[in-house]
Amino acid sequence: MRPLTDHTPKPLLEVGGKPLVVWHLENLARAGVKHVVLNTSWLAEQFEPTLGDGSRWNLTLSYVYEGGVPLETGGGMHNALRVLQDAQSPEAAFIAVNGDVWTDFEFSRLPAQPRGAAHLVLVDNPVQHPGGDFALDADHHVHPTGAETLTFSGIGVYTPNILENWRAVIGDAAGSRETPPRFKLAPLLRHAMQHGRVTGEHHRGHWTDVGTPDRLAALDIALR
Repeated sequence: MRPLTDHTPKPLLEVGGKPLVVWHLENLARAGVKHVVLNTSWLAEQFEPTLGDGSRWNLTLSYVYEGGVPLETGGGMHNALRVLQDAQSPEAAFIAVNGDVWTDFEFSRLPAQPRGAAHLVLVDNPVQHPGGDFALDADHHVHPTGAETLTFSGIGVYTPNILENWRAVIGDAAGSRETPPRFKLAPLLRHAMQHGRVTGEHHRGHWTDVGTPDRLAALDIALR
């Protein structure tokens, strides 16, 4: 996303007149969410002055700094879990959303509690990712592979036990021995899928992975 992200972190880039992350905060507020944890790294000092304490959306925002190197999705969830659990019961499910996507999917449609360890929102494969990520069966279970695959949108509901025994699943992957640990979420999801513990749904509406300046500009034009 450079040069756009040289001075602005990606979730604070504007589309349709407001930062990407604000679209998510508004969506979360409509879904009845009260507490949001934002994982920050690059240009982290810009988030709180821009977003404040969340009161304008009737939210409480907490900021968790991951360090100079982002912790990946799995490591970020693991690092933020202590803050999440301070605000709710240790077993309560939570929504996780990538900060660099835009969607018209309403988070209010997500289940309050997954049937297993996670519930994922999947979308049609974009041109930049034609192979997809996972397969969805007729019973809404998600599988690591299948005849037809969809792309993981970066939106899901998880129970804290998705992170149980994470080290045994991740092994000695790069970053896993650091403090705090850095690791990807996908291996944990695939492990849970093998035990039938991941469900999902296919969102056929709008979704954009804002990974290039051109995609950001096209989204901005569409929203305006």
